[in-house]
Amino acid sequence: MYTLLLILAILVCLLLAAIVLVQNPKGGGLTSNFSSSSQLLGVQKTGDILEKGTWVLAIALMVLSLGINVAVKTAPASTAGSEYRDQIQKASKPNAPVSTAPINLQPSAAKPAAPAATPQKKQ
Repeated sequence: MYTLLLILAILVCLLLAAIVLVQNPKGGGLTSNFSSSSQLLGVQKTGDILEKGTWVLAIALMVLSLGINVAVKTAPASTAGSEYRDQIQKASKPNAPVSTAPINLQPSAAKPAAPAATPQKKQ
């Protein structure tokens, strides 16, 4: 299902790019080539067809994106994912028992030796 939706989304993207590239931002595009004939395929303006096609493909792309998101989240867990999950669970469990020996936080009775005084030279 995921692969089918992904292929459809790629096709919609390609068609959307083609329709946008055919349009001229200044209102020309295909409509300027058919200025003498006011009807093409029974429609008053070619620009209307391209504009409606752009909207339809943009909405279709959004719906396909949401469908791909739902298909990925509801897909059964793959074996690779379960292997990673097992490794994470094994790593989070300690292998050896933790020692319960009390830790001595008191400073030791032995003090470090003071540094030897060095004689200073007189001038």
